[in-house]
Amino acid sequence: QVQLVESGGGLVQPGGSPTLSCAASGSIFSIVAMGWYRQAPGNERELVAQITSGGSTNYADSVKGRFTISRDNAKNTVYLQMNSLKPEDTAVYYCAAGGSYSAVKSQPSYWGQGTQVTVSS
Repeated sequence: QVQLVESGGGLVQPGGSPTLSCAASGSIFSIVAMGWYRQAPGNERELVAQITSGGSTNYADSVKGRFTISRDNAKNTVYLQMNSLKPEDTAVYYCAAGGSYSAVKSQPSYWGQGTQVTVSS
């Protein structure tokens, strides 16, 4: 089993630049890729960004150029640097992990508990 614990959410002003963190523990040898999803009220959960152990990344069009995903393999931690936040970025952000890039995109094996990000003045 793998445990994922997110941190770094909260209330942010429009244009703010918070960073979310997700620390993995447990059977981390099974993790090849990690990612961030988000879910706004009334919307489906959507993949925001993902990264492989080798550093390959992919982003949703809605965040491309504003968000950056990175990982520190030594710390078993993945980060989501969010810049130029907009009110429509308000959502619960979930960390996800799986045994492959495609698995994280379609059906992650592991989920964090989620962290709320609210963009408002």
